Parts: sequence; structure tokens; C-alpha cells
Amino acid sequence: MDIVRTSSRNIAIGCVAAVLLALPAAASAGSANASALGTDLDSLLANPELAGGQAGLVVRNADTGATLYSRLGDNLMVPASNMKLVTSATALDLLGADYTFDTLVRSTGTLSNGTLNGDLYLKGYGDPSTTLADYQAMAAQVKQAGITSVTGHLIADDSYYDSVRLGPGWAWDDEPYWYSAQVSALTVSPDANSTSGSVNVTVAPGAQGQPAVVTMTPPNTYLTVNNTATTGTSTGLSVNRVHGTNTITVSGSIAAGAAPSTEQMSVDNPTGFVASLFGKALSDAGVSVAGTTAFQKMPSGTTAVASHTSAPISQLLTPLFKQSDNLVAETLTKAAGVQRFASGSFVAGVNALTSKLAALGIDYNKYNQFDGSGLSRMDIVSPAEIAQLLINAQSRPWFQTWYNALPVAGNTNPAIGGTLANRMVGTAAANNVHAKTGSETGVSALSGYVTAADGEKLVFSLLSNNFVPGSVKDVEDAVAVRLAQYNGANDTSHAPKFAPRSQTAGKATDPRASLECSWTHSC
Repeated sequence: MDIVRTSSRNIAIGCVAAVLLALPAAASAGSANASALGTDLDSLLANPELAGGQAGLVVRNADTGATLYSRLGDNLMVPASNMKLVTSATALDLLGADYTFDTLVRSTGTLSNGTLNGDLYLKGYGDPSTTLADYQAMAAQVKQAGITSVTGHLIADDSYYDSVRLGPGWAWDDEPYWYSAQVSALTVSPDANSTSGSVNVTVAPGAQGQPAVVTMTPPNTYLTVNNTATTGTSTGLSVNRVHGTNTITVSGSIAAGAAPSTEQMSVDNPTGFVASLFGKALSDAGVSVAGTTAFQKMPSGTTAVASHTSAPISQLLTPLFKQSDNLVAETLTKAAGVQRFASGSFVAGVNALTSKLAALGIDYNKYNQFDGSGLSRMDIVSPAEIAQLLINAQSRPWFQTWYNALPVAGNTNPAIGGTLANRMVGTAAANNVHAKTGSETGVSALSGYVTAADGEKLVFSLLSNNFVPGSVKDVEDAVAVRLAQYNGANDTSHAPKFAPRSQTAGKATDPRASLECSWTHSC
């Protein structure tokens, strides 16, 4: 879908050609391997796309820890979604790979002849993966428990986490978009591949000259749509959510006969949204509720009626890494806060995760964290610390699952390649590099594992900050390919050969347009 948003500045798009032109001529066969690799990496990081900014890169042997290359390795930088490496590793150490999230339905009062003379409670414990189908299944369980009517109220309880929905340092103008969805202990995803706390807004063409057809997934009446989009000869759509409201605006046009276009938008107050969906699910299941929908803490002494349990963290790592799901990261953070400090806040969560840093090799004095996803511009860490974490993680019992969840370069199956599916295709890095991506305006990151041509296992962390082009992922790709081509004692200097990412020539009118996902989305 062509999503058109305005911007106050134009951002130049970097080009792969500049990377290749910056490489030195091939060195003689007798060149020392450290010199050959170092010369090539120096040249790649001297690319004009990074002029005025800084790029820190650390490359180490994954088994011995020996450093093959370091440039600005100890510099503190904004990591974008590379922060998810730290969050997930520390959360796994604290919570365990088998940790799950529950959603409960419980009741007060007495049940007689199908009538519950009391209230029905829906309590969430932070599951970031629930879908409408899960709430419908719980509604069916309510009916199976013999309840057909409730004389009291439907009460939603999200008190397991605090009421702060957005992370410290998140940009206010990202608030309508899915990657900045609000964190709640009661939330819902449009489907298994989407971020919780959001809806999918689909725009389809109507008849020529008639209004476009707009639908939402999951279907609901909690949000309203202000649709002025028309069906015309071309497509140029804008989908937004009015700040602080649940009004979705759709404007522009979609070409007659065009395929439907979908945009994912965040929801204001996910708890209220879930309560609305569950109330409808109860009604559809044949359970009537006489009272209103309320929001308060569930008392003690309630009776179990229905429940849903999430997949364990080990399985939630896949959307966390492959799709760079911010809400999974924030859920792990707040869950860590509850586990260690009995407080589901960002501050408690970060402090809880920080307690596991030393064991994973990260120096507390060379690191600062404010959220779990890396969406905050106040997060800082060095490439050297991330590289050390990558080495230390290998000794953990959860490592293989963690490693397998990382995006795989050049694997065009999105379930495997994730955010690297269309990068480094057909190169020595394809189906070799397992790494986490990250991008915000002026920030890009790639850190992970690669097996060199001589079989040596390497870890690397490349963080780039304060550059002007819309993307420097071509530089990252060239670095990763060069590491995959590294041949130990027989290594010689040579230009990486890889299929460049497709980039639009000229200037982008929207700083979100040239990133993997969006303007400040860490992915």
C-alpha cells in the first residue's frame, strides 16, 4: 500500500555503488589476514553515507573471544532494536525459557440455573500474543461452565502492569502506529503475525468514483473510521489515528480493481478494546451480561471459570526477533519487573533486567536502558558490549532457541529470514548470517553470528548513528558479506559481491519510507 505521510525534511537515500567504490583494490595473495580484513572493513566504514556520523564495529571469534577487528567499539550508541538482544537474553536468564502468560476469567457470587448472581472478571497477566480467537474460546468456556447470564458487571483487570502505556523517550508522533502500540496486561493482536494493541485497517476499492471500502481486523465498534478515501485511477492513501482518540482517518484514493491495502494502527487503551471484544464474544457465545463494563482490580476469593495460557517465551522469541515485535520486548520487560520487584513498570522491569547484565558480560557502566524494545532514543550501549553478550549467550541453556529465532540473511521465507529475508540474497552471507537488525531515523544496527569461509565462527556488532541518508543497510550488508568471505590465514583483500537492496533513486519525502519499517521503529 502506498502510505503517504508528510514530513518537514527530505532524506537522501544511500546507494550501494558508493560502498563498492569505497573498497580498495585487491591486495596481494601474501597479505596478512588481519590487514586484509581490517583494510576492507575500514574502507567500508569510511563510506560517504556515514560521513558526519559514527559507526562502531567489533568482530570477535565466537569460541575464543579473540578480537579480529574493532573500530569505535567502546563508543556508546543508540542501538535501536539491537536492544532486543539484551532484553531477551536477560529476560530468559531471569524468567526462564518456559515462562508463560495467563489470561483468566473468574467470577464472584453464586451460580444458579445458568445465572451468575455476581460479576464476571477478565484478568490479564500481559500475554502479548492473544487474538480474538483466544477471547472467543474463553467466552465459549464460560458458556460450557454453565453460565448463560450474568446479573452483575463484566470487569476487566489490567493491574498486573502499571498504567503507563508508552515507554520513556518514545516519540509522540509515533503514537498512532503499531510499532508504538500501548503496553497493557490485557491486550489483543489482529492476528498471529501482528503486534498486540493494534488493529489492521484494510482499504479496498469500491466502484469507480465511489468511496473506498474500509474494514478492520478484528472487527469491532470500539474504534470509529472517518473515511474520505475514494476509488479512482491511482492509489495514494493516508491512514492515521487521531492523537489521543480511537478515530481512524482514511483519506486519498485507491485505484479501481487494485488489491486491498492494509495498514496496522495502534489502539488507544488496549484494555478497553479487549473488554469490548470479550463482551461481544460472550454475547455471541450465548452469555448475556446485565451490568456495564467496568475496570478495577479483581478481589480475592473468586471462582475460576475460564483461562488461556500463552506459548512460552522460547516460542515468543520468533516474533520478537523475526518481526522485531516491540510489544513482546516491552511485555518481557514489565514481566521482569513483576517477577523481581512486584512492580509492572518500565523502571522496575529495566532494573530487574539490569541485575542479569554482569553474568552476560555487559558492563553496567557502559550501558543505559529505558525500555525493552529499543524504541527509546535514550537507550545506549556499545558494540563491544553487544559482542560480549553474543559470546556469553552461547553458554546458556536457551541459546540454540534464541539463535534460531534470529533473522537469517537471504532466506526469502519470512518465517526464517524475518527482517533479513531480502538482504544479502545469493551471497556468502545468505543462510549463514543470523543477526538482529535495528533502524530508526539516523540509526541503524546489525549484530549477530556468521561462519567465515574457513569455518571460523564469528560474532559481530555494527552500530551506526547520526548519519543523513535514509538507510545505510547496504554498508551493513557489505560488512556481513565480507565477514562471511573471511578465510583466515589465506584471506586476501577483495570487494564483497552481493545483490544490493532495491532502493528508490532520488530523495524520500518521508523519513519513514526508507527504513525497514517506519520512522523510529526499531526493527
